[in-house]
Amino acid sequence: VHSVFFVCCMKKICNGCIMAAEKRDILNCPFCRTPRPKSEAESLAMVQTRVEKKDPAAINYLAQKYCHGNLGLQKDMRK
Repeated sequence: VHSVFFVCCMKKICNGCIMAAEKRDILNCPFCRTPRPKSEAESLAMVQTRVEKKDPAAINYLAQKYCHGNLGLQKDMRK
């Protein structure tokens, strides 16, 4: 894996950029500086906030999580 997806800003950030930010003592999201979520519930809350703002990346991300039953969401079984 060469990058990490951040739910706070819906950005995929490469590991090199994350490492460079950590060397400068930036432990939050390197893109938007939001503190990283500590739990699945916090991650889900961040995603839902972005969905409410009609962010297409967040809507797609949430749909994928429902499809696979991640983040504590019930898996969508409809075909």
